[in-house]
Amino acid sequence: MWPEKHNKLWVSHEKYFVDKLWENEIVHMLKYNPKIHHRRSIRLKEYDYRRAGAYFITICSWNNECLFGSISDGKIQLNEYGQIVNVEWLQTGVVRPNVKLDTFIVMPNQIHGIIILNEDARTIQPVVGATRRVAPTRRPNGPVSGSIGAIMGQYKSIVTKRLNKMRNTTGFNI
Repeated sequence: MWPEKHNKLWVSHEKYFVDKLWENEIVHMLKYNPKIHHRRSIRLKEYDYRRAGAYFITICSWNNECLFGSISDGKIQLNEYGQIVNVEWLQTGVVRPNVKLDTFIVMPNQIHGIIILNEDARTIQPVVGATRRVAPTRRPNGPVSGSIGAIMGQYKSIVTKRLNKMRNTTGFNI
């Protein structure tokens, strides 16, 4: 353990570094360049994302536009769109019995959060749905029902619909 004097110095340098990192993050958020800021999926192809566990989620706004609020005095100030993003995130844990939400933050152009699936979605019986046998159909494209991808797709869909309704627009990406 370092002497007390060194601890304070370290904490001071660490806080300075974190503050500078935060300032740089804000600057980078505002200077999005699609030619250099592109990402590839880091999902594991063979992993079943319906499995119980904690998942770190990041969702960015379309073209990284700062739609959800602004930073003032180092704190996020959510606008009416950001409030919807926030409320719908919280609703995700209410409407799904196997989902628990942990810490999250809505930023001007993105949301970060931890979602915990506390049961394996493959074993959960649906509350509503067909009560009799139905003809088999082809498996639809898109994420598997109950998976993190499906949950986030539903979240993004409802947020987009609500924001487009507020803006009197249809079909615009958020």
